Amino acid sequence: MKSRRALFFLLLLLLVSAGFAQRRRRNAEGPIYYTEGGEAVDARTVKTAREIASHSTGTPEWKNSPGFSRDAFTFCRIIRDRDPEGSPTAGSWITDFPDSDLNLSFRLQQMTSMHTDPNGRTIRLTDPALGDYPFIYMVEPGALLLQDEEVPILKKYLLNGGFFMADDFWGEWQWEGFAEQMKRVFPDREFVELPMDHPIFHCVFDLNVEKNKLQTPNERQGVRSQYDGVTWERHPQKDGSIEECTEMHVRAMFDDKGRIMIIATHNCDNGDSWEREGESDYFFHEFSEKRGFPLGINIIFWAMTH
Repeated sequence: MKSRRALFFLLLLLLVSAGFAQRRRRNAEGPIYYTEGGEAVDARTVKTAREIASHSTGTPEWKNSPGFSRDAFTFCRIIRDRDPEGSPTAGSWITDFPDSDLNLSFRLQQMTSMHTDPNGRTIRLTDPALGDYPFIYMVEPGALLLQDEEVPILKKYLLNGGFFMADDFWGEWQWEGFAEQMKRVFPDREFVELPMDHPIFHCVFDLNVEKNKLQTPNERQGVRSQYDGVTWERHPQKDGSIEECTEMHVRAMFDDKGRIMIIATHNCDNGDSWEREGESDYFFHEFSEKRGFPLGINIIFWAMTH
């Protein structure tokens, strides 16, 4: 009898411990996040990029005529969770926010015929309004953690015509973390490396270069690159080694009709090229102007016209 009782309490303890572990995993980060400028952002209440102060050189302001208010493209950033067991250098959903969202939206309107929302949007996958936004963006997804209820929502969104861009993650550990989460969404689909002759690289700007010539590192490394030529970043791997993430990848996942549902710019930080365009003349001309903005604009234009 005593042994049975001891076994019962042991099992109960294990179940309770597992529950606490899952709760810690689910709530690895609190609702308050901080921008790179130190401003507190409440993930439960934030709705737009415009309501958060710039931490770089300021963001442009513009207005659309009333007739286009509902027809404008909206840059929609996903608020998501981070796996605490993932790569320690993979950041949270707030990286580069809000400057990158607003600067890219302005340049998109400036360089194309598309009208863009001057406020941007932040949203969770579980928000009922998700379907109102045909383009969603996720930054630093190398330690992405999709909650169980988010998996079928993302799958339905993408199969119904939505487009998902994942950006700014580096090295094999971070790629594996992201790909593992996408396997939960589409177990039978694989990513395909897009060749440089794919029309997405030529639809607005003719990016007639080798893929690595589109690679953007963080702004600090980008500025140093004028002296050392290094346009990649170094990140730790699971075995403790440091990987030089030299090769840029643009990988896509397609639906059954051949439409791109997900595009992942791996070993590349487009977000910094949008966010920090005014901080360094060299960085702007070499990375924002030649790489990040043209690639980002091409991807969005393709997504919205295909």
